[in-house]
Amino acid sequence: MIDKAIIEFDKALRAVFVRGTGARPVPGLGLPDAALTEREKRHAAALMRVNHCGEICAQALYQGQAISSSNPVIRQSLRQAAAEEGDHLAWTECRLTELGGRKSFLNPLWYGGALAIGIIAGRAGDMWNLGFLAETERQVEAHLQGHLARLPESDRKTRTIVEAMQADEIAHAETAIRLGARDLPAVVKQAMRLASGVMTRTAYWV
Repeated sequence: MIDKAIIEFDKALRAVFVRGTGARPVPGLGLPDAALTEREKRHAAALMRVNHCGEICAQALYQGQAISSSNPVIRQSLRQAAAEEGDHLAWTECRLTELGGRKSFLNPLWYGGALAIGIIAGRAGDMWNLGFLAETERQVEAHLQGHLARLPESDRKTRTIVEAMQADEIAHAETAIRLGARDLPAVVKQAMRLASGVMTRTAYWV
């Protein structure tokens, strides 16, 4: 029990404080840098900070959901998704640095809150756990589509990363549905959107 707690605590420390290292290369790494204005660079960096926060939350959510799930198949699916989200964490941090941006000062807070939500989702039962995963990924996919609409057209490096992340989010939602995810009540979906809105608006600046 103590060993497991240490392992989970180590995951949290690595996600929040250690520079991410993805298993897959950063999408668009070989693309040339666009000639962005300072305002465009600040805006793109702020959007990538939001995305980085989202990946911090994803690590915590999947960790919490896996901890509280009793189904080994679902736990494995959650761990696989977390590994791919770990790539996203590394990609967003890399691009954020290239744009001269910084990570959110509130990352430990985002992580703690998302971990608690993930544990609660897991305790609700496996099908609801999967339903929460599917709905989270749907909302993230829509959120990334909004970022693609707001990023400068010339910033192909950032756009390529966001597009690759979006493809993974869609695949994660499809996996959850295939495993038997239940559709969440409308009030829960709305609460998730409100919580996400608070995080994204705050992380854009802080």
